[in-house]
Amino acid sequence: MRAIFFDVDFTLIYPGPTFDGEGYRTFAVRHGLQAEPSRFDDAVRLASVELDRLEDDVYRPEPFVRYAKRVLIEMGAGGSGIDACAREIYAEWAVCHHFALYDDVRSAFLDLHAAGYRIGLISNTHRCLTSFQNHFELEPYVTAAVSSSDHGYLKPHPSIFRAALELMGVQAARAVMVGDSMTHDVAGAQQVGMAAVLLVRSGQRVETGIDGVPMIRTLAELPALLARWPREGTAS
Repeated sequence: MRAIFFDVDFTLIYPGPTFDGEGYRTFAVRHGLQAEPSRFDDAVRLASVELDRLEDDVYRPEPFVRYAKRVLIEMGAGGSGIDACAREIYAEWAVCHHFALYDDVRSAFLDLHAAGYRIGLISNTHRCLTSFQNHFELEPYVTAAVSSSDHGYLKPHPSIFRAALELMGVQAARAVMVGDSMTHDVAGAQQVGMAAVLLVRSGQRVETGIDGVPMIRTLAELPALLARWPREGTAS
């Protein structure tokens, strides 16, 4: 393996209080709405269907805005300001200071970089990945980055993976994708000939269909896994 590509949201970073139940309530109040924070977890679960209804893998803001609106509705919000509120939530998701870096990221990047791996990012986001690297001080380690909003297609569309490989200058067989989604990260990478690792952090649901795909609980496990790869193939 020569290149390691990472998903970003919920793989490298996680949202702070701006996007929890109280955060959504604050968004709602700014738009003259009422939302009940205690209903947030159920609202997120119910709203997730909006992101599963994509007719194709073309990047559009609308499904993400619909998701935010559905969360608000399930939290009890309603009124003329709900569409503007949902659009503001979507816009603010791109702002780096609303997020925190997982504790294992910087040390993993340092170890991988020192071991000679090239590091890349492939993200289903409208966040500027250059700003992301600068904000979290990761730019010394990252060689290539592709966002779905810039590229035009979302993972798992094969073209976004191929674009990242071309930008990195590496063949698919020499690259691995690391992410928290079996559908978007693992299956998307495999369809273009890349290897893949599923990251399931503490508290996250384990997705089905992971036979033959290595699974890790923390990025601290990744360097040792990759060091074994040439001898052990893709067995977990």
